[in-house]
Amino acid sequence: MSSLPTSLTGAATPGAQESGAATPGAGTQPLSPPAPAPAAAPQAAPPTGAASGPAPGLQSVPSPTFSPLYQQIKALITRSLQSGEWKPGEMIPSEMELASRYKVSQGTVRKAIDELAAENLVARRQGKGTFVTTHHEDVVKFRFLRLVPDEGEPHYGASHVLECKRLRAPAEIARLLDIRTGDSVVQIRRVLTFSGESTVLDEIWLLGANFKGLTAEKLTEWKGPMYALFEAEFGTRMIRASEKIRAVPADETAAGLLSVPVGSPLLSVERVSYTYGDRPVEVRRGLYVTTRHYYQNDLS
Repeated sequence: MSSLPTSLTGAATPGAQESGAATPGAGTQPLSPPAPAPAAAPQAAPPTGAASGPAPGLQSVPSPTFSPLYQQIKALITRSLQSGEWKPGEMIPSEMELASRYKVSQGTVRKAIDELAAENLVARRQGKGTFVTTHHEDVVKFRFLRLVPDEGEPHYGASHVLECKRLRAPAEIARLLDIRTGDSVVQIRRVLTFSGESTVLDEIWLLGANFKGLTAEKLTEWKGPMYALFEAEFGTRMIRASEKIRAVPADETAAGLLSVPVGSPLLSVERVSYTYGDRPVEVRRGLYVTTRHYYQNDLS
């Protein structure tokens, strides 16, 4: 396999400067021919082992950095996942086939797939092969659902969509999504209920370019995790997320929608979710009632 190309930029060597001689003034006596200049003393050779720096005016060129071979194979496989060559739920080629495709050893491919599996981008199934994971699978969908009931198993609640509208990104949302203020975004507000109790109030901002045609009706009709809808209908897959968590008192709006007294303690979770290429595509601000739930985060 050929290594990824690296461009090196060289600096141009500055040209020599010209110097002019002084002109004698008018009416002065002719000058006698100048005496020959004394021979320049030979320059001392640099001491053995001394470091020689770049010539004056030259910029030093940084040394190229190379990632391990398995990391390059991982990047190539990820690129195929991003392009849709292997879609969510589909089996990817075997390690032997990938080794032949990229002209590397099976061990190198195996190490690349190990990392992709650790990141939940692919999943190995004993006796079947390696498959692209989807947001329909528990191993993936519960990565992003961190609210766990005090009793029973984690599960998705019922979603009640309050509104879904397209508007121009305010400055703070634009900064988090790495777009320009005023670019198109989709805003969703919804309440999640668990066992009939309003538990989460979500305000969600999505890149408008990625979610053309997303409506409240489509969100209401969809049965399953919202991220599975984004993956299946809009080709946008959440790869990772960054969160900020703090405790806040419920204001009047949140208290009314979550059926709690004004001033009740709520867990505020602000999340930025990223797709392939570490590109932010979602800002989610949730207010959680933790009377019968807790927020679980597994660190490794």
